[in-house]
Amino acid sequence: MKPGIAFFDFDGTITTRDTLIEFIRFYKGSFSLYTGFLLNSYYLLAYKLKIISNQKAKEKILHHFFGGMTVNEFEQVCKDFTAKKLPGLIRSRAVSEIKDLQQKSIETVIVSASPENWVIYFATAMNMKLLATELELSDNKITGRISGSNCHGKEKVKRIHSTFQLNNYKEIYAYGDSSGDKPMLSLAHHSFMKPFR
Repeated sequence: MKPGIAFFDFDGTITTRDTLIEFIRFYKGSFSLYTGFLLNSYYLLAYKLKIISNQKAKEKILHHFFGGMTVNEFEQVCKDFTAKKLPGLIRSRAVSEIKDLQQKSIETVIVSASPENWVIYFATAMNMKLLATELELSDNKITGRISGSNCHGKEKVKRIHSTFQLNNYKEIYAYGDSSGDKPMLSLAHHSFMKPFR
């Protein structure tokens, strides 16, 4: 049996802020960020009122800001964001916890609702596995839709079960910061809500 596995939410847990919002701000600027959210406020309100799903609201935002963008251009922005902006958003206590677990031979995994395109760089640098939202592509362009399901809430649990045999691990850890992480936290022997604040 393996010593253990630890699942980390990314936005708000490892980072201090939602990286999708910060990614948009980095790419478009604050004015365009606020304007875009205002133009899509109907969908955001509909999500808050549970009229539409988290995924549908998120796709409206993704399409508004990135729909039709070439994959190469998008990936370059992801690299720039990771190099210039993301380091300032990372919680040092989260990094210390990840390293401490790894020293104990515990596997570490990021499970994120954010698109994998920029989270992957942090995950790779930290020697972590990644389960995250995947963006749909068509003709080498971002459509603004999500491929499959948004990696949020119960979908996080589905992704975990489809990737890992949890019975093979002696200890299971989970770290999150919001209600969308509660299903994942329920899997763990040791669960932590907002542990690095």
